[in-house]
Amino acid sequence: MIKIERTYPAPGSLAIEAKKVSGKYDKPDVIKQLREDGHDKCYICEMKNLQDPVVEHLLPHKDGKYPARKFDWNNLFFACGHCNGVKNQQKYDEGIVDCCNQDPEELINFKLINQDIDVRAKDNTNEKAVLTAILVEEVFNLKNTGMRVYKSEMRLQELTKEMNKLYDNLEELKKNPDSKVVLRKLRAILRRESAFAAFKRNYIRDNKNRFPQLMIYIA
Repeated sequence: MIKIERTYPAPGSLAIEAKKVSGKYDKPDVIKQLREDGHDKCYICEMKNLQDPVVEHLLPHKDGKYPARKFDWNNLFFACGHCNGVKNQQKYDEGIVDCCNQDPEELINFKLINQDIDVRAKDNTNEKAVLTAILVEEVFNLKNTGMRVYKSEMRLQELTKEMNKLYDNLEELKKNPDSKVVLRKLRAILRRESAFAAFKRNYIRDNKNRFPQLMIYIA
């Protein structure tokens, strides 16, 4: 999960649909803007090329119990069906970190260690950061149904592939520290727009003494 800059004003369809009895909050203009603002990836797991995208409510509207939340532009995010399903648990009802208003990278450490996800809040007294860390861990690890076994493992595999791209290019950088080609590749890999960016960027922060020249890319 990385910081997202939300575009304003809100898509025009939201105000129109909110007046209808069975209004929709996922009209094409909403989807288009959410995808662009969220770098075309799930805001929770950060996977790209989603096969099952949904419009996710940061605070649930509970089938219309909270109608204001249903069409609130600030409450809508682009997500994958897997993360949306995992987040649909009562413990997340009071909300997780709003990554449009707070930078998750400042609140949470995102790590992949020996094929295991280790996501933890930097401050254990920050309840939303703690809850968000639990959610991110669950979307990579929750295996209480056959489909979730598959989807969780698939996300872990994709994350591992992306991290290996980072590791490979860091090895190249050590061999050729002045290579502009390698630096350009690393700059792209470390952009917020890239898949699983929070994990990659966290790795560089943890190894800033080894790769000080890359800190400018994650500022």
